[in-house]
Amino acid sequence: MTNQQVSDPEPATQSAAYWTGAAHAALMAFIRARRADLGFTEPQFWLLRLLSAQDLSPDGRGLTVPELRKALRAHLGPGVEPGAEAAPLVELGWLRSDDAGRLWITEAGEAARADLVEHAPAVRERILRGIDDADWSTTVRVLHQLIRNVGGRLA
Repeated sequence: MTNQQVSDPEPATQSAAYWTGAAHAALMAFIRARRADLGFTEPQFWLLRLLSAQDLSPDGRGLTVPELRKALRAHLGPGVEPGAEAAPLVELGWLRSDDAGRLWITEAGEAARADLVEHAPAVRERILRGIDDADWSTTVRVLHQLIRNVGGRLA
């Protein structure tokens, strides 16, 4: 690490589960706060991304709430209710619902998504401040190995 070295003399003896959990909690709180500063939630950001043909949707096809719930679980874990998260976006005109119950991104929603995505590099820069590319690459490889070691799946 470039700016601040790990101060514990024996970091190799510390709990991987604790530190990965603490890092996840701190990072998600930071990201969610930045999203809130922009007037939306993290699940709402993912809804826009999942419905956009310019982002994660391969064809721009609308999705039902159960389909969105399954997709959001992969990104945010269980417990996110896409219907509740989508309601404010429908009110803003960023999403619309059809007669089959599918949610679709609108032109206004696509413009909002594109604007929101523009903030991502600054958030990433803040998160990785003081960590050079080599250290970050090593960290990601170590995290991948931890996941493989316990039989987890890499996304």
